[in-house]
Amino acid sequence: MTATADYDSLARRLQALEDKEALRALMIRGWRALDRKDWQTWIECWAEDAVLEFGPWEKIHGKEAVRAKVEEVESPYASMQHHILNMHVDVAGDRATGIGYMWFVAVTEPGSTSSPYSMGGPYDWEFRRGPDGWLLVRQRLGVWWTDGEDTLRAFA
Repeated sequence: MTATADYDSLARRLQALEDKEALRALMIRGWRALDRKDWQTWIECWAEDAVLEFGPWEKIHGKEAVRAKVEEVESPYASMQHHILNMHVDVAGDRATGIGYMWFVAVTEPGSTSSPYSMGGPYDWEFRRGPDGWLLVRQRLGVWWTDGEDTLRAFA
């Protein structure tokens, strides 16, 4: 193998690692913003032509429609935690796909003895790299389980 081939191979592997880390960072930044109800930071992670598919909701098209729905549904919760578990991404040039699991926990009344509402299920993502970096293009989220009562009926 020539020095050029070694260098090219190393450069490809390094780029793949950087892309995967950038995608993980994008998701962590966005979902931490959800927990803080920082809707602007969260929606900056999405492409203009984004699509959100979530179990009980109709398919939502467009970045601003995604923001409006999620803000409407999640803003009444006093506090939330969005966990992304077992995340895996595959990168192919300027496109990427990913999978993971969601574990969502929400509290309606801080300090209450009532149980928080929680749910979990699979994530399925599509990403696109643009001039400003990676963005989320499509998110499919299924609900496999719930625990507690969704007293706000936000996810019905």
